[in-house]
Amino acid sequence: MLGLCSLLLLWGLAAPSHGLLETVGTLARIDKDELGKAIQNSLVGGPILQNVLGTVTSVNQGLLGSGGLLGGGGLLSYGGIFGVVEELSGLKIEELTLPKVSLRLLPGFGVQLSLHTKVGLHGSGPLGGLLQLGVEVNVSSRVALGVSPRGTPILILKRCSTLLGHISLLSGLLPAPLFGVVEQMLFKVLPGMLCPVVDSVLGVVNELLGAALGLVPLGALGSVEFSLATLPLISNQYIELDINPIVKSVAGDVIDFPKPHVPVKVPPKDDHTSQVTVPLYLFNTVFGLLQANGALNIDLTPELVPNNVPLSTTDLAALAPEALGKLPPGQHLLLFLRVKDVPIVTLQNKKAAVSIPASIRVLFAVPGGSPEFLFELNGALTLKAQLAPSATKLHISLSLERLSLKLASSITNTFDVSRLEKWLSDVLQATYVQKLNVDLAVGIPLPKILNVNFANSVLQIIENAVVLTVAS
Repeated sequence: MLGLCSLLLLWGLAAPSHGLLETVGTLARIDKDELGKAIQNSLVGGPILQNVLGTVTSVNQGLLGSGGLLGGGGLLSYGGIFGVVEELSGLKIEELTLPKVSLRLLPGFGVQLSLHTKVGLHGSGPLGGLLQLGVEVNVSSRVALGVSPRGTPILILKRCSTLLGHISLLSGLLPAPLFGVVEQMLFKVLPGMLCPVVDSVLGVVNELLGAALGLVPLGALGSVEFSLATLPLISNQYIELDINPIVKSVAGDVIDFPKPHVPVKVPPKDDHTSQVTVPLYLFNTVFGLLQANGALNIDLTPELVPNNVPLSTTDLAALAPEALGKLPPGQHLLLFLRVKDVPIVTLQNKKAAVSIPASIRVLFAVPGGSPEFLFELNGALTLKAQLAPSATKLHISLSLERLSLKLASSITNTFDVSRLEKWLSDVLQATYVQKLNVDLAVGIPLPKILNVNFANSVLQIIENAVVLTVAS
């Protein structure tokens, strides 16, 4: 039977929230399976075992190589404590079975982590020939959770002790008295050799936790900085992190808008799934950043409008000839769209929508002269938002659902602007909305907690939030 390594992570004593996101943070619920994967992957994909115990395939490399504690001249070699036993020489750790990871969350306390492994030692026996020993191991470690200066969770090893299980002689001959001496020395030496494995595993997991909470670029718009809003909480199935997203402009200024006062009711998380809740506030702030940067404004001139976009006095005359006055057909029109107020994002009834208040100045191009004013419209663009997750982002794609207009001023008499809504909707969908989608292609970053991939997550739009759930 393989040994057991119990690791207790002191992860806060409070109980997880009961489905209410009281703060305006991003709520992440990471299933225990993801923590197990992170630890297992750190052992499989990283150099932990090689760095701590030496390369398995070469006895002359790594910590326990020829110059190491168990190598030539080492503790158990000729010249060491066992120098009196000249027949036994060169005993080294040459094999370490890849630990198998299992864990159990202890609600309100921490995590009990089990690493099952076996150590193989090779050397020369007293009667010559190869001597091989197999040792089962029990390691108990206690780890406390702290918060780094960057506001990220960090695991700190506080105590580690190693207990050996059964020691078996796999090949070679070893007299009983000498076997007892070797057994006693292994009980003294192996704890110092194997506890660094736990410490190294924590180092890898801490890197993953640290990478999750930091500065994430938003392309040319700015960045989002994630930090812990409260201490992590733990249940019997998941670790809960309340994360504070701070949106900054390119200049580093914080883009801060009023926060909703109604807490978000987060749906329960199923077993073996991880969950991230993106609040409405983050959507509003990102669109506020677009508005502050002037990215929501557009000038539609003949040079920037595709040939198939109907933007001439001829098109306008067919809908509202009185808006042209005595202006002849066949002239190019120019549209100057400006957004002075922050767009309003709504998340409810399983739908996402964006309302952009805008003014549209309509001018006509004068060959060889300055454009001349025709009329100005005040209106609101209601856009349907299609949301799609990728591994680390929530992507937004907009389509124009409705355009409502009111006449603000005109060089002619008033006219029915509702006749222009369909025409302007087609123009703005083909030009303005396409520009918005390019600007939004950067997506809304998700915190990369333990590298959980949300590309295949189930997306749920709830009241004032979006919930992404992915199977572990």
